[in-house]
Amino acid sequence: MSEIKIAPSILSADFARLGDEVQRVEAAGADMLHVDVMDGHYVPNLTIGPPVVAALRKVTRLPLDVHLMMTNPDAFLRDFRDAGADSISVHVEVVPHLHRTLDAIRSLGARPGVVLNPGTSLALLDEILPFTDFVLVMTVNPGFGGQRFIEACLPKVARLQRMIASRGLEVAIEVDGGIGPRNARALVEHGARWIVAGSSIFGAPDPGLSVKELRAAATGAAQAAPSSAS
Repeated sequence: MSEIKIAPSILSADFARLGDEVQRVEAAGADMLHVDVMDGHYVPNLTIGPPVVAALRKVTRLPLDVHLMMTNPDAFLRDFRDAGADSISVHVEVVPHLHRTLDAIRSLGARPGVVLNPGTSLALLDEILPFTDFVLVMTVNPGFGGQRFIEACLPKVARLQRMIASRGLEVAIEVDGGIGPRNARALVEHGARWIVAGSSIFGAPDPGLSVKELRAAATGAAQAAPSSAS
């Protein structure tokens, strides 16, 4: 069974105190930091670029998991890798030559990932699944933090896990959107292993405690889950 990883999303952090926020969740045992990059075109919001990733790299040893919500991610892969991204994920909905993009990410020394929106079929992964390290299943529509979890995504995660297992692949399932201790258990039971959470961590009075609570919920589920969900 693959390891559960907790990934606080800095989208919900206090950017005026970003270094302190990161250090609090790192000290609490977070496994990686999730960085949402939005270009104002693919999604109706504008967030950060490589300079913020570079600033994060200076204040933490945690892996930086960069999610590119962009219409032209290929033009920025090297910039984000040079800034310190350890994994880079792109949306299947916008990348015209997905195999080439994943290969480019890997050649830069980062882990490549594919992202699917809630309304996107798993069928689009059929040919590309062997070439990715992880699949990020969005459990809200991308673009804003603090949205409500879409329950219909649970069976989608389970179907993806079965698809991965049936091919004997080592592909991690990441989930992002409206996630907290209340639904982390169900997500892990359905096959998720990388748990991204923003508002439920950085919106809480004690983000460090929230990391521990989320891990307790997710880890308890992992211990109870059958081996077929690994």
